[in-house]
Amino acid sequence: MLLNSATLLPRLPHLEPALKPSPGPRTESAVPTGSRQAGRVRMAYLVSRYPAISHTFILREVLQLRRRGFDIEVASINAPDSAEQDMGVEERSEAGRTYYVKRHGILGAIAAHLHGLCRPAAWLRGLRFAVGLGGWDLRRKAYGLFYFTEALMLARWMDSRDMKHLHVHFASAAANVALVLKQFAPVGLSLTVHGPDEFYDAPGQWLPEKIAAADFIVCIGAYARSQLMHLSPASQWHKFEICPLGVDPERYVPARRPATVRPFTILCVGRLTPAKGQRILIEACRQLHQSGRQLRLVLVGSGPDEDQLKSAVAANGLEHLVRFTGALNQTEVRAWYAEADAFALASFAEGIPVVLMEAMASGIPCVSTRITGIPELIRDGEDGLLVTPSDSDELAAALARLMDDAPLRHYLGRSGRARVQQKYSLTRNVQRLGGVFATRLGAPA
Repeated sequence: MLLNSATLLPRLPHLEPALKPSPGPRTESAVPTGSRQAGRVRMAYLVSRYPAISHTFILREVLQLRRRGFDIEVASINAPDSAEQDMGVEERSEAGRTYYVKRHGILGAIAAHLHGLCRPAAWLRGLRFAVGLGGWDLRRKAYGLFYFTEALMLARWMDSRDMKHLHVHFASAAANVALVLKQFAPVGLSLTVHGPDEFYDAPGQWLPEKIAAADFIVCIGAYARSQLMHLSPASQWHKFEICPLGVDPERYVPARRPATVRPFTILCVGRLTPAKGQRILIEACRQLHQSGRQLRLVLVGSGPDEDQLKSAVAANGLEHLVRFTGALNQTEVRAWYAEADAFALASFAEGIPVVLMEAMASGIPCVSTRITGIPELIRDGEDGLLVTPSDSDELAAALARLMDDAPLRHYLGRSGRARVQQKYSLTRNVQRLGGVFATRLGAPA
């Protein structure tokens, strides 16, 4: 649930500055799915949490689009997941200009309902749709009411800034708000679909409804597009565009590994959740240690599985081999990339992980699983090694192969970085995304 009673506390001092319209005349002659001013694409981005430690690629995308001349305002349902003093300069700047829905509490909600009631037929249509999403489930109906209120708050904010098009990253919680918004507000809607969570519970995430409501959908890869095709009639397929995510290779320069004798360092970066397969990685490292190999495993991230993972480490007597760093910022993560001899991601479910792109751009040989969109990024034996998900023996064998074969490590490290430079460069892929926005919204990129 995105909005709850705890967040409906008065925060009136924040309300009016956030909703003050941008200077300049309003335009009513915008194309149906976007707004143009001086030939520029103007649009709003909606994210569940922005900026977020695990989703810095969204911030990079927004900044690059602005550099290309796009006029983008960002709304976030939730506050940032880092304190201001822990943010970098760019994160602090973005946090300062972002509209945070929950921050406006009950007074913001009341103001949004009053604003919406100026168009009573539209207000009622949105309410009926939002409540109807819950079917006969009273709890889901309550969720629908919260989504409706947040959609009204978002609509009021967009109207104050003359934003006619909304783009949402991830087709999950924030997209629920956008789906409701689309039913009563005359705005265009597009999504970036990452997967795979939405695909596993498509009805529960109202994914078919979101496909139907969207004017177009950006898919991060062919796997994501295939799942949307599976969930929609062919008449909807013209909406789907493939635009991969990307990283800036210049931010991830390969490090010269120290020549001194030290344990082989295996790095894993990601939230500590069952879907990331860290338990399988720990078991693989146990097997390697048991065979007499010198290694250490560094797990960067935090999450609900942390206590169980630490218990598994303790139960196997691996405390001296496994380090839990907690969540780190990008500078700290890059420091660990410079230390790593190999990168491992034993996931059971993924889209196309940006963290793998970062590791590859850093020249680290990577081992991951042959699932969902990962083979689009890593070609097995060319840009990294792919193993069967859940198979700790195969994962251990792949890591042992890297430990024993320095030329292979160097080859995969170089090839992986080249793969990112050629196919997953942030600059190139944002240019491609900008072309999609410009074409679909009817303005020059």
